Amino acid sequence: MQAHTVFIVSGPAGVGKSTTSKQLAKKLPFSAFISGDLVSHMHIGGRQKPWKSQEETSLIWENILSLTRNFLKYGNDVVIDYVTFPGEARWLHEKLLDVESEVHVKYVVLWTDKDTLVKRDSMRKEEYRMGDRCLILVDEFHHSGLDKRHILDTSEKSVRELNEILAEIIDNERFTIRE
Repeated sequence: MQAHTVFIVSGPAGVGKSTTSKQLAKKLPFSAFISGDLVSHMHIGGRQKPWKSQEETSLIWENILSLTRNFLKYGNDVVIDYVTFPGEARWLHEKLLDVESEVHVKYVVLWTDKDTLVKRDSMRKEEYRMGDRCLILVDEFHHSGLDKRHILDTSEKSVRELNEILAEIIDNERFTIRE
């Protein structure tokens, strides 16, 4: 059986996860794109903000896991676009150990300095701006036990260099979660 890869593209709000993730999924020959935000918004009645409810966060991750398993079963690599902390990435990796085909999980945390992050956020459409939440997430990542090998600093990169970023994510084994 062919090995497949699950790419978890994470980082603070506004760092470029969605742009990078969508292009990564397009670059892979057989792939699926899972937006954690869209999965989160599937829950309508009684939904809570995931950063305020562990139960909501668990529901989101169980749904992401189910979708990931289904796409892998049908021969796809999977790209997950979501604010993912190290514990969640390890949890997903552990839950995929019993999949019939060999699965590699790459955890990439896109990173930039705070000023660039605020600038990028301000360039979004107003309804998509995260404001202070961007900076709160930076602090949460700092306190999450994040291993530096999973960080991909894009401070000096622009959208024009996206192909370089994608190649780094695909080719660099440092992002692979090990047992």
